[in-house]
Amino acid sequence: MVTEPQLPAWLTREYPFAPKSFRTPRGARMSFLDEGPRNDEAVVMVHGNPTWSYYYRHLVRTLAPAVRCVVPDHIGMGGSEKPEDYDYTLETRIADLAALVDSLGLKRVHLVVHDWGGAIGFGFAARHPELIGRLVILNTGAFAMDRIPWRIALCKMPLIGPFLVRGFNAFAWPATWMAMSRRALSDDEKRGYLWPYDSWSRRVAVSAFVRDIPMDVAHGSRPTLDQVEAGLAQFREHPALIVWGGRDFCFNDLFLERWKTLFPGAAVHRLADAGHYVLDDGREEVVPLIKAFLLRP
Repeated sequence: MVTEPQLPAWLTREYPFAPKSFRTPRGARMSFLDEGPRNDEAVVMVHGNPTWSYYYRHLVRTLAPAVRCVVPDHIGMGGSEKPEDYDYTLETRIADLAALVDSLGLKRVHLVVHDWGGAIGFGFAARHPELIGRLVILNTGAFAMDRIPWRIALCKMPLIGPFLVRGFNAFAWPATWMAMSRRALSDDEKRGYLWPYDSWSRRVAVSAFVRDIPMDVAHGSRPTLDQVEAGLAQFREHPALIVWGGRDFCFNDLFLERWKTLFPGAAVHRLADAGHYVLDDGREEVVPLIKAFLLRP
């Protein structure tokens, strides 16, 4: 593993880290954060689409003095390589995460998941249950649902979807305002979220991520998602914290109710006026809450 090239100075104001690199089993370069004490226990934070490890920047800065924080950028996202021909599927993303964790020699993993990071993170967990400790669930899903917002359905359509997402950044850019409710992202924050996705070629995985959402049983990733869902039951008794933005237009309260059924013992903290980017929208409230949960004896 090698240190990543230096980030632009403006980005390091919000994201003051030195990313590392890892070569996935399929040969692509994955960028990831590895901050805090070097031991075999870590909080692994898994992002979705169209975010990257930048989403967890404040949580990493808060936790890293006390606990190791590992935050990958999925291939095609963030600072990772963005090959045109990668297998951008749920199955491959789970395998990539598992390979990274194995390469770091981690023996205990506390998961923080958001958006489609829920399916990826819990997919990894189901295959390595002996490693899993505490769970933090943030506006995400890891199970099949029969609803999808029309905006996302449009981005999934053949031809027009890639044209909009890759040609006009019509997924990552709208998220910078649609995913917030309590407040607006600052100009620097918007710039940070969009930094990895500034051209057609660099948006390949954003488009592929949308198209990989399995809305019917014939979709290629549906068997993997069904396996992820089946594996959730083994974590029913794990310590879990659910933090939810109540004004998420995509992962809405239907998903929250499903999580509460799956993990009836979980502590639930719903921010009625926060949006999908709940870590940013409710930062002053949410980050200390997660810190207390993960670091308590």
